Amino acid sequence: MNIMTNKIYFLYFSIALMLVSIILLFLPGLPLGIDFTSGSTITYRWDDKTPAQDEISNAIQNAGFESSIVQSMGNNEFYIRTADLGLNGKDLIDNELEIIIGEKPVTLDTNTVGSSVAENTIRNSIIAVFISSFFVMLYIIYAFRNIEKSYLYALAAILTLIHDVFLVMGLFIIISLFLGSTVNSIFIVGILTVIGYSVNDTIVIFDRIRENTTVNKSMDLLNIVNKSVNESITRSLGTSITTSVVILSMLLFGGQSLRDFLIVLLLGVIIGTYSSIFVASNLLLVWKYGFRK
Repeated sequence: MNIMTNKIYFLYFSIALMLVSIILLFLPGLPLGIDFTSGSTITYRWDDKTPAQDEISNAIQNAGFESSIVQSMGNNEFYIRTADLGLNGKDLIDNELEIIIGEKPVTLDTNTVGSSVAENTIRNSIIAVFISSFFVMLYIIYAFRNIEKSYLYALAAILTLIHDVFLVMGLFIIISLFLGSTVNSIFIVGILTVIGYSVNDTIVIFDRIRENTTVNKSMDLLNIVNKSVNESITRSLGTSITTSVVILSMLLFGGQSLRDFLIVLLLGVIIGTYSSIFVASNLLLVWKYGFRK
């Protein structure tokens, strides 16, 4: 199977997806949670009543909090994100909810994050992503040090990693419009996990290219890459499918608290498998032949 013959189409497709993801990062933008924006969250449960989201929103507005997000979690549980509650904000909301709905809710969880904590979270998240990418690059350069221009392998892996992160964020933005998902600290953990998975899958194929380069010295790079991808694709797809099945099972039957994290992981596994086959390997060919060959 000559996968690499039409490499240019895969690259154009990936570039187009990245551009769409970058646009989505500005409009509508990532749905930042209170870990990044500051504010308060409350999780309520009603034992007897089944309130509507509009009723809860009206109660929060009557309590003096104009902008809020109300998300149903099932089983009469609701997740509310609003501005900082202050000292008595929650009591005001509780009273309004009891008046409008007719039953005082049970408070399952309350969390407040200040602006300084949110700023530190943003800074530390960016630093974590950059540090992990830097060490990934150093590792690949060292692991492929016996190959000519080993830095190109590291550069291809980093560009593939960036591709994966942008696509995951772009798809997450689209999903959040329907599910109300938000970006919080566990989202960053998911992104770092995606980086590790993406790099692992890419290195598997790169290692096969290195072996075939050593064994088949007379073969040109295009055929070596094509041969290596064909030898690795069954393993990559098998690992991806089994991992995706487990994540999907946890997503369908697991708890609400891990939902956003599992969504990021599932997107990362799918995109990471695609990019290791059709993006990372093709970048090596671009260094060698350019875009038009």
